[in-house]
Amino acid sequence: MPLLALFIIVPIVEIALFIQVGGFLGLWPTLAIVIVTAMAGTYLVKRQGLAEIARLQNSLNTLDNPTRPLAHGAMILASGLLLLTPGFFTDAVGFLLLIPQVRDKVMQAVRKRINVESFTVGPQQSPPPHPDDDIVEAEYVEVPPQDGPSGWTRR
Repeated sequence: MPLLALFIIVPIVEIALFIQVGGFLGLWPTLAIVIVTAMAGTYLVKRQGLAEIARLQNSLNTLDNPTRPLAHGAMILASGLLLLTPGFFTDAVGFLLLIPQVRDKVMQAVRKRINVESFTVGPQQSPPPHPDDDIVEAEYVEVPPQDGPSGWTRR
């Protein structure tokens, strides 16, 4: 139900803002603002996204917890979607998500609602063997013994 409300309220807010800004500035300046914010947002999302991918690769290479770069990368992606959507409200939210401190606060708020049981990095310990684990079924062929070298290493 909250998602349905979001899909109803956001377009209404966007239309109201378009009417207000368009009435104050006029049609062409309003459209110019929408196009410029989309272009600037695309540039910023690309730059921050590449930086976040580098942080993710670094955390994976050093076996650090990749939660922060993954969450920030997802929020940068959402920011890009919001900035490409025409509208002033979605642009404002999109630009807010490009601020790392805002992303950290969003991540903290989401983390309160998610319970992570465990997180381990590196080689996993194998479970203890079962009593039947020492039985291996296989087929075999007896090879007759040879006198001298096998010959497979000759040139």
